Amino acid sequence: MFRKLLIANRGEIAVRVIRACRESGIRTVAVYSDADRNALHVRMADEAVHLGPAPARESYLDIPKVLQAAKRTGAEAIHPGYGFLSENAVFAQACADSGIVFVGPPASAMRILGSKTSARRTMEKAGVPFVPGSTHGLTLEQARVEADRIGYPVMLKAAAGGGGKGMRLVKTETELASAYENAVSEATRAFSNGEVYLEKFIKQPRHVEVQVLADSHGNTVHLCERECSMQRRHQKVVEESPSPVLDDGLRARMGETAVRVAQAAGYVNAGTVEFLLDADRNIYFLEVNTRLQVEHPVTELVTGKDLVHLQLHVAAGGKLPFEQKDVRIQGHALECRIYAEDPDNQFFPSPGLITQLNEPAGPGVRVDSGVYAGYTVPLDYDPMLAKLIVHAGTREEAIRRMERALSEYVVGGIKTNLGLFHRILNDAEFRSGNMDTGSLDRMLSMTPTASAQTKNKEIQIAAIAAVMFAMRSNSHGGRTKPTANGASSFSSVASHGQTTEPSGWREAARRESLR
Repeated sequence: MFRKLLIANRGEIAVRVIRACRESGIRTVAVYSDADRNALHVRMADEAVHLGPAPARESYLDIPKVLQAAKRTGAEAIHPGYGFLSENAVFAQACADSGIVFVGPPASAMRILGSKTSARRTMEKAGVPFVPGSTHGLTLEQARVEADRIGYPVMLKAAAGGGGKGMRLVKTETELASAYENAVSEATRAFSNGEVYLEKFIKQPRHVEVQVLADSHGNTVHLCERECSMQRRHQKVVEESPSPVLDDGLRARMGETAVRVAQAAGYVNAGTVEFLLDADRNIYFLEVNTRLQVEHPVTELVTGKDLVHLQLHVAAGGKLPFEQKDVRIQGHALECRIYAEDPDNQFFPSPGLITQLNEPAGPGVRVDSGVYAGYTVPLDYDPMLAKLIVHAGTREEAIRRMERALSEYVVGGIKTNLGLFHRILNDAEFRSGNMDTGSLDRMLSMTPTASAQTKNKEIQIAAIAAVMFAMRSNSHGGRTKPTANGASSFSSVASHGQTTEPSGWREAARRESLR
């Protein structure tokens, strides 16, 4: 095993990797930008190296600087986390050329799978089913021909990257030219690669992905599926495992297909094979994420397998310590992505000082966090603060546990999306498990009823009361640090207005909420 490892990332994933390394006796090196001097991952690592200014291209994305930091500190391996350089084949190859182990797949597999068009060509040869469409980048004229061939509506997609960037739905031929221009422009800005391809639009699909893990000794397994259909504009918001719609037969078929995808690309380490599932239960290969996923904790909780430990073990040359027959699903897990953003203002980022932080705990509750009270959330990066994950015996029990955990989660000083999750958890489509990738956007397009708005107000008042009482108990009468306008700011939710604050605090909280 490695003696020292550098984490080429920040936030909660850097903290997650640091903790796994500490459990394995591996010393850690953090890297940081000007904006992250006081970040939690910097405080937790054994060593920290400053990379440069806040812009990612001058710090976290600067390959020579990252490699120099690894060499200077004697790090034998680099874990890229997710985002930044995690799916960059050039970086993976540069690590190998420098004699540093890249904790991820080989650059050759990343080159095959990093481009969706290249991946589609590879899967076509391997007999893997994928959505009808092109396997090469298209000019506008070629896109017209392909769209006529497969029929509208169609999806234009960027060949590189992910996260919904460079993606456009085209319902008719008259929309194609402008959609093509916008998709190419957005893909170029996001990925420095304007290549786009076209595929048939699948009406109301589910987004189901399969976790795969492979070692360098020829062993490949899958760790079952994750349901990721609750998305806002192609960005995942809530994930769960297992999928409420898969039976044992479909689960086995999807898992076997994911293993075939990984083997066809010569994959090693942890990765995720993403599929669309249509109303007739047909599965279509979508893409491969050649890295650890944000939602990996739900897989860990239902399978009992620590994916980061396994990544390190495989990267150090070890064999997988289990076989496919040893993988079993136990219970149900849910994850909510906690962001510093304002759902009432088009989800605009909400950077600033976290004045108060209360993270939930208790049986079956896990918080992967990268922040602390007193930390200033920068505007320069993805606004994810943490992930709240719960595990229980059944899906319904997991939903109730998540509701309880959310009622305890308090972030003061900035806006967050915490309140959104109560709407999701009580949405009829989600509750029934009968959702698709458009469910959340449809839900958000509906104006909450007056009763729902009243209920949300009661939740907010109860949460403020609970926080004020907790702060008074902890600080013997101390006051919350005011925001710029002089009012204390809280972003939180509570359980149906039920709190245990003493008499009088509810009215004080009500006055506070109306300021």
